[in-house]
Amino acid sequence: MSNYHIKHLEEYFQVYRKSVRDPENFWEEVAEEHFVWRKKWDKVLEWDFSKPEIKWFQGAQLNITENCIDRHLRIRGEKTAILFEPNDPNEEAENITYKDLHGRVCRMANVLSEKGIKKGDRVVIYLPMIPELAVSVLACARIGAIHSVVFAGFSSTALSTRINDCGAKMVITSDGSYRGKKTIDLKGIVDEALNDCPDVETVLVAKRIDSKIDMKAGRDEWLAPLLEGAYGDFPPEVMDAEDPLFILYTSGSTGKPKGMLHTTGGYMIYTAYTFKNVFQYRENDIYWCTADIGWITGHSYIIYGPLANGATTVMFEGVPSYPDFGRFWEIVQKHKITQFYTAPTAIRALAKENLDFIKKYDLSSLKVLGTVGEPINEEAWHWYNDHVGEKQCPIVDTWWQTETGGILISPVPFSTPTKPTYATLPLPGVQPALMDEKGAEIKGNPADGRLCIKYPWPSMARSIWGNHQRYKDTYFSAFENKYFTGDGALRDEVGYYRITGRVDDVIIVSGHNLGTAPIEDAINEHPAVAESAIVGFPHDIKGNALYGYVTLKETGESRDRDNLRKEINQVITEHIGPIAKLDKIQFTSGLPKTRSGKIMRRILRKIASKDTGNLGDTSTLLNPEVVEEIMEEAL
Repeated sequence: MSNYHIKHLEEYFQVYRKSVRDPENFWEEVAEEHFVWRKKWDKVLEWDFSKPEIKWFQGAQLNITENCIDRHLRIRGEKTAILFEPNDPNEEAENITYKDLHGRVCRMANVLSEKGIKKGDRVVIYLPMIPELAVSVLACARIGAIHSVVFAGFSSTALSTRINDCGAKMVITSDGSYRGKKTIDLKGIVDEALNDCPDVETVLVAKRIDSKIDMKAGRDEWLAPLLEGAYGDFPPEVMDAEDPLFILYTSGSTGKPKGMLHTTGGYMIYTAYTFKNVFQYRENDIYWCTADIGWITGHSYIIYGPLANGATTVMFEGVPSYPDFGRFWEIVQKHKITQFYTAPTAIRALAKENLDFIKKYDLSSLKVLGTVGEPINEEAWHWYNDHVGEKQCPIVDTWWQTETGGILISPVPFSTPTKPTYATLPLPGVQPALMDEKGAEIKGNPADGRLCIKYPWPSMARSIWGNHQRYKDTYFSAFENKYFTGDGALRDEVGYYRITGRVDDVIIVSGHNLGTAPIEDAINEHPAVAESAIVGFPHDIKGNALYGYVTLKETGESRDRDNLRKEINQVITEHIGPIAKLDKIQFTSGLPKTRSGKIMRRILRKIASKDTGNLGDTSTLLNPEVVEEIMEEAL
């Protein structure tokens, strides 16, 4: 029996039991049979959640790009590795074979090396979804540099924060990007960010939209001529299994974003293993994940997981609504997509449109449908199942996080019976636990509690870059000897898990985790604002949207409210990016606070969600009268 490819439910249970009974032996078998190592490990696992310290495959040596590219060249050299589908459907798609990819990554590695980038250096990549993004990521991995991709929708402030936090020496960007009908001036955003980034020595600029841009002498260089002059081979740097591979920033509930640090060996094994099983990938399939590589989904399930399996992975530059709402389905038909992985937000947006946008396309190539970013609601699940999958394709509702590196809870298609709104069962090697408020594990089913994981898995983040104490405090201090996910969950009578949402001040909007503290900090920068509080409320398309309660200074009281709302959202866009804009802004004379001065967000959440039947005891508040006022004026 192969541990690597689960094909039916009985096999899932056999493999899962084996993975839990003897995790080290289980992962050792997977690692030995399916990957190329320069040197085998001395020890499979060493861990201590109290420190926390996690080491997988200690002493092993490898390069992840050898496993994602080089080893496929002999038998898959002419196979398409990356299929690039541009924003404009009239622009031709680009098939990049494994052989082409090898040459492009090696040339890029030589360019980086010639610019002084070496093992351990950090490179920030701020690019649209064009081939140069995947090539840059892999070139960093080939030379042992640590890549940190920043989603190209973030503002210059958000970008400079990340560049400075990781101490990047180089930024790779483009002259601009296409997004539907719009073009975005990425180089201008980078220039603004770099006013505040003393460590950056070099900016490499890919040409995408052919716009006139300023190039700073001695710092900025066009990428294309450098690549043309570069040698097409580069020996991969030999890395230790626990050497850093990348830093990816995720929103914290407090303070600045957290740079999650992922290492090489365990991450490779886990993303490859989960890709193969969750999508039931077969040799000639054409797999498409619609995410952006700026998020963990793109790292694990556009680049590393698929390429480690020798797959064909699609990179899509555009948006689901351009040139019309049939774009996804046109691409599925055009490339005969077999696995399709997208966010519930996109599904809900498409479900609002006329079914003719789907009906005109042949979707019969599809075998597996997936969702990611947040739990999918039942109505969207049924629409996806009925109209996209035509009830023939299992839906994998995958639960995982930036911190986990790979999918932890998900159906295995054709094995696990699916249930709308449930992520179902843990994948092999994953040991979930539901905890009560007192810190005790809740045994038996059904159950409802805080979701923890009680044993390490290979792709988990090892630290927060430059702040190990914060890593410990955030993930390992709430429950003894367990990783706390920050999510609540239900477990039904058969053991299926349903994620019920964040239990901290992080709100998931359109699949993006947005911490409330950084948004409030941005709003409070506005000269007319005295104080603010952000909560989430249900939204038909985004899942959640942001509701801001804002108290003004005396100087702001006389200002036009509609203009103030626009200005506040503009401040948020400048500090964080347009993804964090508020849907509703209510001006209030004060915010409900406890006697110790803590804002009672629980009450604000209920008002924003129009769930005011039971606000709980408000008599202990410092200013209970403000609750009535906020309720009366709620939007």
